[in-house]
Amino acid sequence: MGKGCITVTKYFLFLFNLLFFIFGALIMGFGLWVLFDSQSFIAVLQESSDTVKVASYILIGVGSLSMAMGFFGCIGAIYEVRCLLGLYFTCLLLILIAQVTAGVLIYFQRDRLKFEMSSIIKDMIINYTGQNRTTEQTWDYIQKSMNCCGWTGPGNWSENVLIKNSSQNLYSCSCRNASMPGTDIKDRGLCEQLSTEPPIYETGCETSVEKWLLDNCGVILGICVGVAVIELLGMILSMCLCKSVVQEDYTKVPKY
Repeated sequence: MGKGCITVTKYFLFLFNLLFFIFGALIMGFGLWVLFDSQSFIAVLQESSDTVKVASYILIGVGSLSMAMGFFGCIGAIYEVRCLLGLYFTCLLLILIAQVTAGVLIYFQRDRLKFEMSSIIKDMIINYTGQNRTTEQTWDYIQKSMNCCGWTGPGNWSENVLIKNSSQNLYSCSCRNASMPGTDIKDRGLCEQLSTEPPIYETGCETSVEKWLLDNCGVILGICVGVAVIELLGMILSMCLCKSVVQEDYTKVPKY
């Protein structure tokens, strides 16, 4: 390989590693959002299922590792250190295999995940107390912002323990349809029904929530595909550069 080709390969590899570093930061940021955000549907699943927490830790770990590999790839490319380039190639290969495996598992387990999500929400509605728990606040926010009530419909709330055992006609305050006449609108808790028909939304949140999840999954899928493409290009360029390095000169590597 000519000197000019080596130089071009080196700086292309540096550029791809810089992008790889940025995408790794995005994946880690998404993992942190899943772990700490309390104003989205993810928070409901997170408190009720360890699977979501584990997934968030995996995303944070993969993102951090991607950032580290991007950094070492940049160092290996600029200073032409063969051992770093070989280590970089190996780690990229392992990460790519892990990503493909995780994607296949999620695809084939999607029906199970959907069933688990439905069970979690229905159980939360049954045991809803309105006592400012994180999951309850999040579910109230979802119903209010998405203009929906219950999971499959408002009938899910008839199974709530407090509503079943109350002598009053109660309904979820966050189900309140602002366009209908009635009492003052509250963000959470249970409200008393004063009219013949409850002033609530008639549609369930299942469709809206699934759409929300699909929209967000599309963003994550796009990021993962972008990372995979950069990984493949990085692997190809690192091998080409590694083969062109005849003898390593460790004096080029900066010392701290």
